[in-house]
Amino acid sequence: MQIKHNLIITGPLGHIGSKFIHNLNLNKRIDKVILIDNFATLRYPSLFNLPTGTKFKFLEADILNFDFENYLKETDIVLHLAALTDAANSFQNETNVMEINYEGTKRVAEACAKTNAKLIFISTTSVYGTKNELVDEDCSADDLKPQSPYAKSKLLAENSIIELSVRYKDFKFIICRFGTIYGTSIGMRFHTAINKFIWQAVMDEPLTVWKTALNQKRPYLYLDDAVSALHFIIDNGHFNNTVYNVLSINATVNEIVGEIRKYMPDLRIDFVDSQIMNQLSYEVSCKKFKALGFEFKGTIDKIIDSIRLLKNANFNSTF
Repeated sequence: MQIKHNLIITGPLGHIGSKFIHNLNLNKRIDKVILIDNFATLRYPSLFNLPTGTKFKFLEADILNFDFENYLKETDIVLHLAALTDAANSFQNETNVMEINYEGTKRVAEACAKTNAKLIFISTTSVYGTKNELVDEDCSADDLKPQSPYAKSKLLAENSIIELSVRYKDFKFIICRFGTIYGTSIGMRFHTAINKFIWQAVMDEPLTVWKTALNQKRPYLYLDDAVSALHFIIDNGHFNNTVYNVLSINATVNEIVGEIRKYMPDLRIDFVDSQIMNQLSYEVSCKKFKALGFEFKGTIDKIIDSIRLLKNANFNSTF
């Protein structure tokens, strides 16, 4: 008999979460899903037309005070997506970022540890700040130099989860360091690199590129790959208390701009200053996650998906 899973998902209405919950009809092993979101971003439409076949229960609540332990009595997996994710603006919002991304994650993880619920924690490849050309999960502490409060909060949250597993021997988790997300969903936002550039290009605005970033290589994760990876983890029970890099491509800003320019040849670039623009160029390896048997399908040309959806929003667009 096939095992059925009951999930709690925090932050289910956002860019990743909305795509995941709208694809749950593809996973016959998930029975009940409790959705916890505080509506801070007002993405109500993410709840429209949820797929049949999965039992959903939405709760408007905040991870900083939600009674997780009570609901975890009938839940075996927690997918923790809730976070403040705007790295560039996290310098002006550091207190809230630390409270939600670090303290909030500690609350979620401790509740899981006490109730033996398995945890999927979404971290970020932004925790790296290395001089090496290639970095992996087994890098030295010198290669873990977060350049923003956002990235720092994620690394602290990772460490708190690992520390909990020492105290609670039966606590099982997986930490996924996602590359920067690109691709479409009903709850998507446009503050991350590729999505921001697409928005600016369609709206006939100059692309705001950090002065030092044009030829710096960074990791990116196609949203469809992100959702498939989450299903892959759940289906195969990959809760082995390990950190994995999860990304589709490593690319430079110049390569991304070049891809957008194929469809919008008249795009312009403004080079701007940023508090996190001084990182060196590096690639992130995800060999360890691929070794589990997962195949990535995202390529840089997938950015056309977002351009096509936006093209009619500006009649001056050259697309």
